[in-house]
Amino acid sequence: MTGEDALDVTVAAGLPAAAVTARLDSGDGGLSQAEAERRLSTVGPNSLRTHKARRLAVLVRQLRSPLLILLAVTAAASFFLGESSDALIIGVILTASVGLGFFNEYRAERAAEALHTQIRHRCLVRRDDRPRLVDVVTLVPGDVVVLRLGDVVPADLRLVSTAGLECEESVLTGESLPVAKTPEAVGPDPALAELSSCALMGTVVHAGSGTGVVVATGGRTEFGRIALQLGERHPETEFQIGLRDFSMLLVRVAAALTAAIFVINLVLHRPVLDALLFSLAIAVGISPQLLPAVVSTSLAAGTRRLAQHKVLVKRLVCIEDLGDVDLLFTDKTGTLTEGRISFVRSLGPDGHPADHVLELGLLCNEAVVDQPADQPADQPAGHDGGPGRAASGNPLDVALWDAPAAASLRTGLARFRRLAVVPFDHERRAASVLVEDGEGRLVVTKGAPEAVLERCTAVTDEARAVLDAEFAAGNRVVAVATRRLSGAAALQTTLTPADEHDLTFEGLLVFLDPPKAGASHALERLARLGVTVKVLTGDNPAVAAKLCADLGLPGGRVLTGRDVEAADDVRLAALIEQATVFARVSPEHKARIVRTQRRGGLDVAFLGDGVNDALALHAADVGISVEAATDVAKDAADVLLLEKNLDILADGVTQGRQIFANTMKYVLMGTSSNFGNMFSAAAASAFLPFLPMLPSQILLNNLLYDSSQLAIPTDHVDAEQLRRPSRWDVSLIRRFMLFFGPISSVFDFVTFGVMLGVFHAGPPLFRTGWFVESLATQVLVVFAIRTRRVPFLRSRPSLPLLLAALGVVAVGAVIPVTPLAPVLGFQPLPGPFFLALALMVVAYLALIELGKRRFYRAVPARLPGGRRSPAHRTHRRAHRFTTRGALTPGRTALRRLVRR
Repeated sequence: MTGEDALDVTVAAGLPAAAVTARLDSGDGGLSQAEAERRLSTVGPNSLRTHKARRLAVLVRQLRSPLLILLAVTAAASFFLGESSDALIIGVILTASVGLGFFNEYRAERAAEALHTQIRHRCLVRRDDRPRLVDVVTLVPGDVVVLRLGDVVPADLRLVSTAGLECEESVLTGESLPVAKTPEAVGPDPALAELSSCALMGTVVHAGSGTGVVVATGGRTEFGRIALQLGERHPETEFQIGLRDFSMLLVRVAAALTAAIFVINLVLHRPVLDALLFSLAIAVGISPQLLPAVVSTSLAAGTRRLAQHKVLVKRLVCIEDLGDVDLLFTDKTGTLTEGRISFVRSLGPDGHPADHVLELGLLCNEAVVDQPADQPADQPAGHDGGPGRAASGNPLDVALWDAPAAASLRTGLARFRRLAVVPFDHERRAASVLVEDGEGRLVVTKGAPEAVLERCTAVTDEARAVLDAEFAAGNRVVAVATRRLSGAAALQTTLTPADEHDLTFEGLLVFLDPPKAGASHALERLARLGVTVKVLTGDNPAVAAKLCADLGLPGGRVLTGRDVEAADDVRLAALIEQATVFARVSPEHKARIVRTQRRGGLDVAFLGDGVNDALALHAADVGISVEAATDVAKDAADVLLLEKNLDILADGVTQGRQIFANTMKYVLMGTSSNFGNMFSAAAASAFLPFLPMLPSQILLNNLLYDSSQLAIPTDHVDAEQLRRPSRWDVSLIRRFMLFFGPISSVFDFVTFGVMLGVFHAGPPLFRTGWFVESLATQVLVVFAIRTRRVPFLRSRPSLPLLLAALGVVAVGAVIPVTPLAPVLGFQPLPGPFFLALALMVVAYLALIELGKRRFYRAVPARLPGGRRSPAHRTHRRAHRFTTRGALTPGRTALRRLVRR
């Protein structure tokens, strides 16, 4: 076989690692960059799907309205029955409506496609015998991948070496417990759950580390085969559920009005085809045909604005989810602090400087060093004393390795030979290394002070006082301890967590991560938006509490992981209300805190970037991570920040609320004015000897009205609408429709009286007058309904919305005097009509303003909507994707796919 050929993972599992590497024409140092690029051009990217804007799919969405299809069919039938002009007019208007919707939704799809190209995952590989961080989509068979804690396995790998490696494989096998991995070959015909010598795409590194050679990528992996067979379907968000419920309300109203109008026209012995066309036009008229386009335009515009502010959303509708947030749980490092951790000093147990503690810290170091090309690349950081700088790894290890104080000590590390490693994990909160020097073998353990000190034989009160003083100063502290092996143990070459006992406390490594400039301002912004911020951290309680106090976060009880464990759910809910800081909490603690708070009736966001944050990201209503986060955190998140900054997050919350507020303007306007106009049409058809408006005129009115509303996404939003989340409430929309719709109908009836009593209008003039009046009132009412304030005086619309509304009204007034007027069934209106129209519009807007005050006195400033449905909570986190537009491994994604 050639090197670029994929190798079935079950076959590779039964072969020795060296044989697999040889069959793939690879080696311990990996492929050359040139060879990797050649193979990529042959096998294609390591991805399953790409997000592409497809014109045909967008067009089909425009055409799938049953009412629209039925109207088109009826118009075609009327064409063949001799009513060719009306049928052609209806066809042209329907085509223009579909085209307008297609244009705006396709633009939104293109915005989503551009968004996906910015979301990437990277992994550590060996190429040209050196460690490199590469995009996962560029992986090819034969690449040698380094796996570390929290990594999502980027392809199917045959493991070459492991150090306590365990992978969580529930995404593929359904097994909840992590699976231990080893390079040893397995027996013949292994089941998927028995591939202990392989790491599979989509699984997560739960503990330890390892190295493996890529045997399959993309759709040839076990993950890919299942995912591609089952397809991809996005779960609905709360925003989409609200839209669907609103659409069902309109369907019921349209069905009732259409049936009533059709029956009335039949009773009056009007032609069946005319009655059917008129009734269907009424149904289409009450339906906000461009609502998807308005929503898509709002979301796409919001996405572009957020991207400019360094916020990326996985899906456009996630923007609205951001606006719903009431409570934000966030980690500390990089969010409230600068995130640029620097090593300050090393101290002995007596509090005096001690270089040997720094040297021990360099020995027990998991940072990956980017070494020069002429240096050997097969040695871990802290071993060979090479001059390279740390390229990646735990931020504390990277800061320690790159510290100026460490430079003079690194060359001395060559006298040690590393024999075994137990990598850091969040349960032990420590890492250990077994090294050999001239005096024998030594275990070095480094980690959280509480975890290390409890493994030590004796710790003096003086040493504890030194530690407490560093915590009180707000510094991050790592403890170091050792145990010299003797007797039979002095010959051991392996290391396990069980060896971390009877340690001798050597001292402390002190790091500084100062508060972030601007964090206080960002916290104030979130507070003004009604978002409460609480901190979840694995750091020491005193350190976290001091930082929060310095930044002005409200004081309160500081809870620890032990407090969380000791409380039942009811007690924990009460404790959460009292606390701002949760310190020394495990990943399970974070997730439980988030779930408990959600049950309390709030929409919860969680911001985190590490493997220890993945559970909480899944548990939150809105998971937020950063572009530099671990793969598992990015997969679990709904929103990615290109910069870990709460100011950026506040921009996202504001944008989400603006989008929802502008969408609601369209919904409330459309339901009230459309309902009023269509109710007027139903009533008029009962007493007039002719149709009050032709089907083509109704559709043209609706097209012009909807066109003006495409500018709504640009509109300004009042400050009070941004202070709290607003959610869908179909009952409120129904009340709004029934309250303001009749007001619109009153002026329609006044228009009927004016046209019949004053101008003695026949059918063409009557229809023209009502067309112009209904369009003017329907469009101009946006200026009253868009705000709860006094329009123009205390709340000004955006210039595009103002121009669009006035322009559409002008077009409606001019159409009756154009050459198109006879074709459309219009005739010129007398001059006095426009004076009457101006008076009616002014009176209508004044009455709407008075009605608005009365209506909102009975409605709270925050739209009720309460909680998300249980079904929504279950499914909204089901789909985690993207890498450069590709579906990439997620802990929940395939589990949902498999169970579906």
